[in-house]
Formats: sequence, structure tokens, C-alpha cells
Amino acid sequence: MQADQEQEILRAATRLVHGELVAFPTETVYGLGADAENPQAVAKIYQAKGRPSNHPVIVHVAPDADLSYWATDIPEEAHQLIKAFWPGPLTLILQRASHIPDTVSGGQSSVGIRCPSHPVAQALLRQFARLKPSGQGGVAAPSANKFGQVSPTLAEHVISEFPEEVAKGMPVLEGGAANIGIESTIVDLSRIGQGVGAVLLRPGHVSASQIGQVLGYAPKLPDSHAPRASGTLKAHYAPRTPLMLVSAQELAAGKLQHRVPAGKKWAVCVFDAGQQPHTEGIDWFEVSNEPVQYAHDLYAFLRRVDQLGYQRICIQSLPEDQRWEAVNDRLQRAAAAFPR
Repeated sequence: MQADQEQEILRAATRLVHGELVAFPTETVYGLGADAENPQAVAKIYQAKGRPSNHPVIVHVAPDADLSYWATDIPEEAHQLIKAFWPGPLTLILQRASHIPDTVSGGQSSVGIRCPSHPVAQALLRQFARLKPSGQGGVAAPSANKFGQVSPTLAEHVISEFPEEVAKGMPVLEGGAANIGIESTIVDLSRIGQGVGAVLLRPGHVSASQIGQVLGYAPKLPDSHAPRASGTLKAHYAPRTPLMLVSAQELAAGKLQHRVPAGKKWAVCVFDAGQQPHTEGIDWFEVSNEPVQYAHDLYAFLRRVDQLGYQRICIQSLPEDQRWEAVNDRLQRAAAAFPR
């Protein structure tokens, strides 16, 4: 790491110690961070994002962090998943240690914890921990965007999302394009002691089958008593332009062509744009037919198309197999913000 980048990270870590916000890259998306042990600092995240105070945020820790500082009653399943997937795009919901403020968990007794793999995130977390008297530094950080909107995968996305905060000195650490492009998988382990077992609260790059291979059983789907978790509201991850999903059958039947109002244009995103006919009022965009690449490209693509003045964004429905589960989750929540 170059000297000037080290200085930027030290400056950012110092701002965290002083209760200020910092934006930083992770392998999933860019995060908007604050000292997880400072309720006033965490409140600034909620204020900047326009985020409901009962919607939890995830605490990010360095690879050498002491998990028992942040959580209690840590089950064996947590250690198994940490060994398999940390550092990486997996968040674990555990019972929150009593001295950790409940502002990070929306008032719940649980806490979401993740160890990111991005080198800039790790450098920030380690530097922050060195500046803390306890030697333990956790950064509470949801995605660095306005609440419910598309997550940022580039530093420039964050700068455009929070111009006032940046003008006031908020650092936005540069880390290039997010490698994965969608938010972490979230697994609830906070009720293991109650016999509930692992519960998949949000799908992500780490799949349910991968988790099942490690634990020896498939994680359950959320029940009515599952803790609230980041990014699990029905409507989320949405661009400002109305978005809807369309089936391959609708596309093949040519039904969209008759729905575009005169003088308007729709952006239609499909796997085979080159095979689509020229249609008045429709611009065709081609997207990857491979799920990992699709996830990597998704948010940057939505942000770009969102700025082009279309009346509506239409996206071809994705396959229903597990490889597409995470991006299906994000697109279905994005579309839910705009009832058809």
C-alpha cells in the first residue's frame, strides 16, 4: 500500500474515532461507516441515508478481531462458517454483547458482524482498532447510498450520492470497482441455543448450498420470529426510474411494444439484445447470462441507465435456480418499489 493511501486511511480512521462518517470500499459494495460503539456516530449514518432507526446495520471487523468482544453465546456453527468464508461476503447474526449499543441492531438483542476481504477495508479496520483503547474497532456500515436506493459499487457513486457530506470533509476511500457487486449473504445464528438452527435472511455470493455443505444441513428460510436484517424489506435496491421485470414469454410475444406511450422511451435489458427487432420507443441493452458477472455488473448498470432519461426500465426475468437466487432477490425487491 502506497504512503499516500496509508495517510488517507489514517485520516479516515481518526475521523471514525472522533465520531464522524467515512465511506469505504468492500468486496460487495461501498459502505457508509461510523464507530459501532458510538451511538451518536451511528445516528449520523441513519440521518445521512434517511434510514429508519429500527433497520439494523452490519458491524465490520478486521480479520484479527476478537468476536467475543462483539457477541455472546457464540455457537459452533459461527466458527465453522467463519473458517470457511471469512474474510468474505458473509454476515453472521449473533447475540449482541451487552456493552455494544443496540443502535447498530435497531434495538434488537442481536448484532450482524462481517469481516470484509477488501484490502482497503481491512487496512481501515485495523488502523481504527489500533486507535481504540480496547484494541477492538468495529465499523457499523450499511451501503453508502440513500435508503432504499441502488447500492454503490464505485467511489464516484458515493460522491454523487452524498455531495453535502463530502463537501464537509467526509472521506471516500478509493478501492476500485466492487469485486462482487451485491451485498453480503446474511445468516442468523442468534437462535441456535433455542434449537432454531441457521436461517438464511438474505441470499448473496455465498450460497445456501455452500452454507449447507459447511454446517451439514441446509439453512432454513426466515420465520416470523427471525431478527430484522439489512436489506430485507420488501421494496429495496431500487433506481429512481420505475423498474419492472418481464418474462421471456412477454418479450417473445412482443407485448412491450404496445405499452410504451407515444413519445416516450423504455430501456429493456435482455440476455440477447442483438437478436431483438428494432422497435420504436425501446432501447435494448444486453446483460450477462452468467450469474456472478450479472451480479458484478447489476448496480453500476442500473445507476448508468437511471441517468439516461428513460420513462421505465424493464429487465428480463432471471432463471429460478439457486445460482441466480441472490440477484433475483435484489431485482424482485427493486421491482416491488414500483407496483405494476
